[in-house]
Amino acid sequence: MRATIFSLGFLFPAFFAGTAACAQQGAKAAGDDRLLILSKNEQQLSIVDPATLKILTRIPTGPDPHEIVASDDGTRAYISNYGGGAYNTLTVIDLVNRKSLGTVDLGALRGPHGLHFVGGKVWFTAEAAKAIGSYDPATSKIDLVLGSGQDGTHMVYAFPDQSRVATTNVGSATVTFFEKRPGPRQNWAATTLPAGGRVEGFDVSPDGKTLWAANAQSGTITLIDVASKTVANFDAHVQGANRLKFTPDGTLVLVSTLGAPDLRIIRASDHTEVKRIPVGTGAAGIQLQPDGSRAYVACSPDNYVAVVDLKSMQVVGRIDAGKNPDGLAWTRIPRS
Repeated sequence: MRATIFSLGFLFPAFFAGTAACAQQGAKAAGDDRLLILSKNEQQLSIVDPATLKILTRIPTGPDPHEIVASDDGTRAYISNYGGGAYNTLTVIDLVNRKSLGTVDLGALRGPHGLHFVGGKVWFTAEAAKAIGSYDPATSKIDLVLGSGQDGTHMVYAFPDQSRVATTNVGSATVTFFEKRPGPRQNWAATTLPAGGRVEGFDVSPDGKTLWAANAQSGTITLIDVASKTVANFDAHVQGANRLKFTPDGTLVLVSTLGAPDLRIIRASDHTEVKRIPVGTGAAGIQLQPDGSRAYVACSPDNYVAVVDLKSMQVVGRIDAGKNPDGLAWTRIPRS
C-alpha cells in the first residue's frame, strides 16, 4: 500500500507540472511577434508583422519620438519624447488594444532618450539633466535617479540583475558605469571611463563581459572589460556611427552609420570586418530578430527600414513606416 501511495504522490505532481508546462507553452504561442518602428517626423508608431512586413496599425507617439522599448509581457511600449532637452515625457502605448495611454511626466528630468526595459522597469537617460533614471510601471513612480555629471548622457543599458547600469555620454566622449554598492540602503558608485569623440551607439556582449561603444568622430570602437574596467580601442572605420548591436549569439557586431551607405558587420572574436552591406544613404536604429536570422535597420535619410538577412548578408526587404524612422523594438504581443 505504501508503494501505491508513493507512486500516486509522485505521479500527481508530475501530471500537474506537465499540465503547467503545456499551459505556459500555450500562453506563449498565444502571442504574435511584432516589430515596432518609430517615425520621428510623423510622430507615430508602426506595428509591423515581421512575417509579411505589413504595417498592422499606426499609433500617435507624442512629440519627437526617438527610442522605444516593450515590456516583457508585450502589453506595453514606452517611447522617449526627446526634443534635445525640450521635452520631459515618456509616451505609454497599449500594444494589445493599439492605443496611447498618455504620458509619464519626468519633471526636471528633461531630454529622455535611451531606453531599456529590465526587471519590470523602464530605464531611461535624461540628457539635459545629465542623469539616468528608472520608472516603475507597477507603482507609476520614478524610483531611481543617478547623475552622470557628463554631457549628452544619451543611451543606456541595464544589466539583467539591475546591479549595474551603463551609459554613453556623447558630448563628454565617455562611458559611465553605475554599480550598486552592498548594504541595507540604496547606494551607487559611478565610474566614468574615456571613450572617443561622439560616442553614442553601444551594446554589451551577450555573456555580459564586454561593452562595445562606437565613436562617430574617429570611427573607432571602444572596448571595456566590464569586470576590470580596462579600456581598449581599435579602428573600425565607422565614422558617423549611430548604433551598435551584437547578434544574439555574440559572434557578430552590427554598426550603423549616418555618414555612410553601409551597415558594417564586424566579427567579435578578432575585430575584423566581415562585410559592408549597402542599405541606403545612412542608417540609425538597429533591431535584431531574437533568433538572429534578420536585422532591421532604420535608414532615416531614406524614410524606410531595411530588412537584412544575416545568413546571405543581403537586404531582402524594405518597410515604409513613415519619414525619418529611428527607434526600433521587438516584442510578442499577447492576443486579446
